[in-house]
Amino acid sequence: MTDREPYTPGPASGAQVRKDGAKWTLILVRELRHSPEKVWQALTDPAHLREWAPFVADRSLGSVGAAVNLTWVGAPTPIATTVTRADAPKLLEYGDIRWELEAFGGGTRLTLWHNIDRRYISMGAAGWHICFDVLDHLLGGTPIGPIVGGEAMKFAGWQRLNAEYARQFGIETPNWPPQAAQKS
Repeated sequence: MTDREPYTPGPASGAQVRKDGAKWTLILVRELRHSPEKVWQALTDPAHLREWAPFVADRSLGSVGAAVNLTWVGAPTPIATTVTRADAPKLLEYGDIRWELEAFGGGTRLTLWHNIDRRYISMGAAGWHICFDVLDHLLGGTPIGPIVGGEAMKFAGWQRLNAEYARQFGIETPNWPPQAAQKS
């Protein structure tokens, strides 16, 4: 059972964008109160991912060479990917995503590098921000359940985060969500 009532996302923070021609990379940093080993398990174990991430994995992401199908929320078909780097509990890379874990103050500094279309960069930052909050609750033993995709866009705070990240990145706030996502 989950209780989202007391959860409100904090202000947009810990994010930056790197641009290399047409390629944009979202870099989002979060300090978690949990050990790198515990965070690593949440990043690689399909049962954990199902509880916080914007995708479901059909097998563990914890070993190099693993062929994994990722089904992103709202996507009609899975995307096949291969784990290209898995140095537990420090570095994980697959597809357009790279995770870096660093022991920090009794917990973990988690850094996400996600190559993303520039049109969706602030929306991606807002979505990952909420996912990281959900992850922190899950690891702390107070799960609130995944808040992803269209559900996240309707969730209190997502629109604010999207606008705040757009301002931070110096881009126009995307005209979002479309009519379907605005309906309750």
